[in-house]
Amino acid sequence: MGKQMTEMLKGTLEGIVLALLAEQPAYGYEITTRLREHGFTDTAEGTVYALLVRIEQKKLVDVEKVPSEKGPPRKVYTLNAQGRQELEEFWTTWSFLRTHIERLHTTNTSDTTNKEN
Repeated sequence: MGKQMTEMLKGTLEGIVLALLAEQPAYGYEITTRLREHGFTDTAEGTVYALLVRIEQKKLVDVEKVPSEKGPPRKVYTLNAQGRQELEEFWTTWSFLRTHIERLHTTNTSDTTNKEN
């Protein structure tokens, strides 16, 4: 993954994880697996675990320790009301950015096409 993609992903990964948790509660490794299933194949587990600590500290999720067949209990993260509000804000921001970036891209693409003709 290129540096630009990595930087853009850093800015959106929290919202992406919140969106996954809105679908269903999950523990860390499960979240990493689901990210990869959605095409975010280069996302490191360490990045996800650090993000989970942050969203827990921000009180965007409820955490329940669930016994594991292997090793210590797993922390299962469930999106709470504050997390849902944060996710809604993320989608609003994403829609705004997408619209304006696409508009800028279309303008630049047509300017390039016009200069070539």
